[in-house]
Amino acid sequence: MDTHYEVAQFLYREAQLLDERRFKEWIELFTEDARYVMPVRLNREDGAAWESHSKSFDDTRQTLAIRVNRLSTEYAWAEQPPSRVRHFITNLTTEMTPDPTELVARSNELIYRSRGDATEYNIISAQRVDRLRRTDVGWRIAHRWVALDQSTLSTHNLSMFF
Repeated sequence: MDTHYEVAQFLYREAQLLDERRFKEWIELFTEDARYVMPVRLNREDGAAWESHSKSFDDTRQTLAIRVNRLSTEYAWAEQPPSRVRHFITNLTTEMTPDPTELVARSNELIYRSRGDATEYNIISAQRVDRLRRTDVGWRIAHRWVALDQSTLSTHNLSMFF
């Protein structure tokens, strides 16, 4: 099977798991040494830059698992009622790395989110740069870097995954 197609199917499957709130299955898509990073965007006259010391997320697989486990408890107040979310993954490009078991996948993501009976909704766009690693069970995410297009989000929380 073509590598680009395999990666696209992997990322679509990941989006489906997130949309269906199957977070415990989703966390299995990460390697044990995985990192999940979302830097804070700064606005500068000379273009967008990233805050070097501040991040919205800087997780390991272990801290992602803690976040996932918390969502299944009564203490996940930010997700009461649970969000209805759709992840749209587009513009995928893949690039091999010197390590034959890894590649870099760049994609754009659009997230639609609504909650309860509210008429308001959120649309969040981002670029993702993933380092994927081929394992015995298929592709796994070794590193994810998420670059939000907005510097200030209108959403009330960031309890979703990107």
